[in-house]
Amino acid sequence: MERLLNIHIEKLPEDVYLATSDDLQGLVAQGRTVAETLEIARDVARKLLEAQSQDQELDYLQPIAEQFNYPLLVDQ
Repeated sequence: MERLLNIHIEKLPEDVYLATSDDLQGLVAQGRTVAETLEIARDVARKLLEAQSQDQELDYLQPIAEQFNYPLLVDQ
């Protein structure tokens, strides 16, 4: 089942991006680009959720709705 997870991405002075989440404790991902950081964050989130699902229900994460807003970054 797909779940909606909010993450925060910040560009560090070292020219890398850092992703964290208030929704999923322990999610920390770093990449050279936003796309790479999102890919790593998704993989880390899957592993964390898999580990947590063995211990408890994951009702605190929202299921994906039929409609939702998504910020789209377009490089020009």
